[in-house]
Amino acid sequence: MLIDSTHDKLVGLLCASGARYRIIEHAAEGRTDIASALRSNSLAQAAKSIVVRITLTKKKGKYLLAVIPGDKYVDLIRLTQLAGGTKAAFAARDVAERLTASVSGSIAPFSFNRKLRLIVDKGLLVHEEIFFNAARLDRSVALRMEDYLSLTCPWVENIATEVADRMESRRY
Repeated sequence: MLIDSTHDKLVGLLCASGARYRIIEHAAEGRTDIASALRSNSLAQAAKSIVVRITLTKKKGKYLLAVIPGDKYVDLIRLTQLAGGTKAAFAARDVAERLTASVSGSIAPFSFNRKLRLIVDKGLLVHEEIFFNAARLDRSVALRMEDYLSLTCPWVENIATEVADRMESRRY
């Protein structure tokens, strides 16, 4: 099954690298606020992952996996500027699921697809530990930030906002 293979790949990476992490089993949930309550973590510590399509030209685009704190909104205007595009929008659900090999709501803050560049908001880096769904709606990971950064080597920028209306920005 696609979801299990992505979950297994993630857990295999964490295990093989010696990362400091915990698996948290809970009721199936993809909404960040509800999943955070089930995991007993603050919403700010939740790593919310959103696939964004950046339009470069009329016929050309690229995708980013934007990871922001769970209590923020993704700033699509900022992503457009950073990526040198003309527009940014949330990827269609089927495209996001195909690129991440995960169902919507379970996307982990890791990219196993070279067509999907990982970009992380600086605001998430203030936490010693982050929480996220582990490519399954019923299983999450608590991971030390130091280990996350070491494993992912992400592009780090300010990409989150508190304002919901920054060019379609909204909580996922």
